[in-house]
Amino acid sequence: MTARLDRARSTGVLAVLRAPSPELALEASEAIIRGGVTGIEVTYSTPDAPAVIRELITRHGDSAYIGAGTVTTVEQAEAAAEAGAEFLVSPGTLPDLTRAMLDTGRVVMTGAMTPTEVMGALALGVDVVKIFPASLGGPSYLGALRGPFPDAPLMPTGGVSPDNLADWFAAGSVAVGAGGDLANASSIKASDWDDLTQRAERFSAALAAVRA
Repeated sequence: MTARLDRARSTGVLAVLRAPSPELALEASEAIIRGGVTGIEVTYSTPDAPAVIRELITRHGDSAYIGAGTVTTVEQAEAAAEAGAEFLVSPGTLPDLTRAMLDTGRVVMTGAMTPTEVMGALALGVDVVKIFPASLGGPSYLGALRGPFPDAPLMPTGGVSPDNLADWFAAGSVAVGAGGDLANASSIKASDWDDLTQRAERFSAALAAVRA
């Protein structure tokens, strides 16, 4: 595992954040960070994602691991990097886009599901292969990928919860991406920040148990 992945590995859980406005994205991020989850993936489903990234970095500096998700264009990759994103995540692996993401110098995580797609992502030189949607195969599928890819840095996203967190890490995850079970869309829309903090606390406690 390269030193480039130290931050992702030590953070452990990345909250995949989709919010209807920049303001709600910031409030949701703060609620999640209060609960002990300090990895925030601000997706481009969120309006003005680079501004949210920039503000979170201004507020938290190195105490949080802030990046961009749902990166689907070269322009998005460049704008996120310019805003200070530490990592860039794409749902798939398009060669030209992946190369542009790598050119930013940021940690690059691109999506794959099949062994062929994993091979393609690794051949391009990505830092992490995001197994998505991981809910389709569960921890056992990620474990099966460990056969042909014993050293590949794999990160499941989709279907990750506090209850199965230990199973994902036992299967060999370098980190996990957590969406609805953590950055819950209904709670964000309702501005229910206490709920988001409690969700983050459950993830944080589950991660601590895994590491114990």
